[in-house]
Amino acid sequence: MPVVSRRPAIVLPLAGALVCAFAALWSVEACAQTSDPGALELVDPQVFRACGDPRNLPFSNDKGEGFENKLAELFAAKLGKKLSYTYFPQATGFVRMTLGSYRCDIIMGFPQGDDQAQVTIPYYRTTYALVTKPGSGLEDVTAIDDPKLRDKRIGVVAKTPPSTNMAINGLLAHVKSYPLFIDTRADSSAQAMMDDLARGDIDCGILWGPMAGYLARQATPPFIVVPLTKETNGPQMTFRIGMAVRPADQEWKRTLNRLIMENQAEINKLLISYNIPILDEANVPITAETLSKRP
Repeated sequence: MPVVSRRPAIVLPLAGALVCAFAALWSVEACAQTSDPGALELVDPQVFRACGDPRNLPFSNDKGEGFENKLAELFAAKLGKKLSYTYFPQATGFVRMTLGSYRCDIIMGFPQGDDQAQVTIPYYRTTYALVTKPGSGLEDVTAIDDPKLRDKRIGVVAKTPPSTNMAINGLLAHVKSYPLFIDTRADSSAQAMMDDLARGDIDCGILWGPMAGYLARQATPPFIVVPLTKETNGPQMTFRIGMAVRPADQEWKRTLNRLIMENQAEINKLLISYNIPILDEANVPITAETLSKRP
């Protein structure tokens, strides 16, 4: 009888403790799933671990000055996480050495259609752009097949879509080519092109929109940037840009998708502050003026 009388005193508190422990664990996990379900797939759920290039403005640098740096800060704050960065030159092996090696959990800018990683919904849409000096007479050029470009000295980065379009339109005779694969820690094809344009060594340049807009604003006087949205042949020139995560990180991707949708207006303002040419689905530029008119 004493044994029987003691058993409830021992077993029931133990069972109660186990129930409370499981309830507490369930509560923590439920809370995490409610606030950030994707955190359960991450190496460190408390840290927003981003991948970036240490010297590739306007996107990112190791001083945190790029718009992708600022976007990472915004998302980390929204999720209540600390922010950390893994930097690696954005050249061959970038995805493998960063996201693929679990050194970070997100690449802040990644084109849809690239199968090296899983991509979120896009947070901006942009295109290659023509960069020229004010008064050049090229300010209204919106396609590479425009007759005004026939006798112009044009700068272009080799092996990018515009170089193929230029070949199709017979413009290679006057082209100046800049290398695509470089170590951004020591060189910049985009800046070299802008320097040549400033000196008059070329009449115009065709450059990826974000780099064109950012660098054109730094010239004195600022260069003119015209998105090339009227291409009728050749490879695709306009791309939707999202964020890259590992293929297995489905919940993390859903978390990021939600953040993009909830903060699109703020994202647009951030991009425009860097003079990035962004387009809606009808190829109409999204500007500070158009944003101010939206409800």
